[in-house]
Amino acid sequence: MPTAPGAVAGSGFLAVDSGGSGLRVVVGAAGGRGPLGRRASREPVRTGAHGIDPGHLLEQLVPMARSLTEETGVAEISTVVVGAAGMATLGDALRAELPAGLGRQLGARKVALAADAVTAYAGALGPRAGAVVAAGTGLIAIGTDLAHWRRADGWGHLLGDCGSGAWIGRAGLEAALRAHDGRQDGSALLLARAEERFGPAAGLPGALYPRTDRPAVLASFAPEVAACADGDPVARGILRAAAGHMADSAAAVCPPLGTPGIAVTGGLLKLGDPLVVPLGEELEKRLPHARRVAAEGDPLDGSVRIATDLAADSLTLPGDERLLCVTTVRGG
Repeated sequence: MPTAPGAVAGSGFLAVDSGGSGLRVVVGAAGGRGPLGRRASREPVRTGAHGIDPGHLLEQLVPMARSLTEETGVAEISTVVVGAAGMATLGDALRAELPAGLGRQLGARKVALAADAVTAYAGALGPRAGAVVAAGTGLIAIGTDLAHWRRADGWGHLLGDCGSGAWIGRAGLEAALRAHDGRQDGSALLLARAEERFGPAAGLPGALYPRTDRPAVLASFAPEVAACADGDPVARGILRAAAGHMADSAAAVCPPLGTPGIAVTGGLLKLGDPLVVPLGEELEKRLPHARRVAAEGDPLDGSVRIATDLAADSLTLPGDERLLCVTTVRGG
């Protein structure tokens, strides 16, 4: 990537989005100039017995940051924001080690560690009260009244993520197996789709249960459910139920007063009208006081927004020990 036009030496920020598909990184100049350079890695940060691995994150991040500062003319990285999937429940090692590591290796003086739900919120709504549902393979809802955060679901495909891609796919495959068995509420259409994708229905447990990527495999069947919705009441009912679960999570976190904004983000929206139409109806039913808005940006945009506000000492999103933790690095 060539040097960004107009880039100048000076203090800057580093914004990071760490997820299941790897790292996305932005360097920008302080003072509202916004992003100047970008990098991406397709290697996800490892997760082990102690949660997300801070050493592996630094191993990937530091070379990208140094390369970006060289090409953009940003002389120093004073502010770093890392948004990471799993931060709320798997981020203890990151919180303990990453700020000091970023101070040593990049000279960072202010470091914010955020759950990806928070960066999704910041990217979608910015610094205003409301609720965001982040819906993809998994699902989590997060909301704030700008004094406290509230979250709902995000408990994984075995215990929650209700209405997510994995949930829809699992429900579709269950309906397929009901049809295979001759039980009520089965779907012959979904059975045909399942066997086309995975082979004979009797082999589904053996094909799915040993997989370490079960949520992604289940979610891969969600588009098949959506494709059957027009002609299949069972598939249509699954998507209506998913919309209800998504709206329930939004209602659990949305501020009850005023006119909060509400946005839905994530790849699940690509299922289109079979999901989006009932979702709009369910949100209006449960949250008549809220105003539905289109998401302004994605989680990386949210990391950038938090970083620019933090660099300017104007961050108004509330802090939280696990969801949004800001550290001043001594000697950074």
